Amino acid sequence: MSTLTPESTSDSPSVARTYAAFSRPMWQRVIFSREFAVIALLIAAVVYSRSEVAYFDGPQTMYYLFRDTASVLLLALPMTAIIITGEIDLSVASTVGLTSVAFGMLYDDAGLSATTAALIAIGIGVLCGAFNGFLIAYVGLPSIAVTIGTLALFRGIAAGLLGTESRTDFPEAWTDWAKERIFEDQPYPMILIPFAVLAIVFTLLIHFSPFGRGIFEIGQNDEAAHFTGVNVARTKAILFVLSGAVAGFVGIYTTLVTGVARAENSTGLELSVIAAVLLGGVSIFGGKGALHGVLAGVLLIGVIQRAMLLNGETINVINIVIGVLLVLSVMSTSLLAAARRVVEASRGARSSGRSSHSAGKRSLS
Repeated sequence: MSTLTPESTSDSPSVARTYAAFSRPMWQRVIFSREFAVIALLIAAVVYSRSEVAYFDGPQTMYYLFRDTASVLLLALPMTAIIITGEIDLSVASTVGLTSVAFGMLYDDAGLSATTAALIAIGIGVLCGAFNGFLIAYVGLPSIAVTIGTLALFRGIAAGLLGTESRTDFPEAWTDWAKERIFEDQPYPMILIPFAVLAIVFTLLIHFSPFGRGIFEIGQNDEAAHFTGVNVARTKAILFVLSGAVAGFVGIYTTLVTGVARAENSTGLELSVIAAVLLGGVSIFGGKGALHGVLAGVLLIGVIQRAMLLNGETINVINIVIGVLLVLSVMSTSLLAAARRVVEASRGARSSGRSSHSAGKRSLS
């Protein structure tokens, strides 16, 4: 199996992929990367906001920043792996809405315990992911077409089950847990604990396992990955199942933190997740990306949104700023790839010129 890593790929399938990046020292490969740039932007945004935005550095602001971005942070974990393979899942927010409705109805209407209702709701999320994975991995349909369809399908099922009604009667211990802080005097909500566990699991899965190497190989060239021993269909199916399972968990968390189960929960959230993943350095063409860059991208968007809200900006202005930032991040990938090709061509020309000059000297001597 090939051992190509994300740094050894380009963003365009037409560009030859080599091991040239590894000729540079480790510190250069770390610093001169999209992920490091996003982390640097995040640090700069936090420093600027703390100095220029009133109340930004207060514990209450930080608490709501982490609590509001928790759903995107969680959904970005499997989405990162899916986009690295060259696929996409636009149905995650609809799965969140469906599992929210299922959790509310199973607990409130069917009289099941909260634990049983939560497990069944996550199971429904798994089935949604498995349905997507089957159509994409085994039937061979394009993921963007399948998940646009299931985006409408899952949301439609949720609306059909609950209509315009909602469920608001949930165990107080569960809703309190969703809103509690890990430590009373710290701005860290309890949801960061399961997020940290899942982040470690997905980091090991994507970056430190044979399965993860297969993910990158599929994104580079799925046909070549097949011939190197990667089970392409199974890998893609597993990733969509994981996406559905995490979406099911987010559906329960969203229900508990808002106290409402309804079909409209998390509408449009898939766009925030995809924007954060792409901003974090994952190539839309597949084959390249790193989880730490994605998490920094999620937090960067969250910091910008929170700071602009505290400054009194409207949601439309905030969306324009985030949209421009996303477009620039996607454009920068292609621009950097083009600049890299120009530099490599220039180096090759200089090297060829030096070789010809040396050969001329030897012939004269």
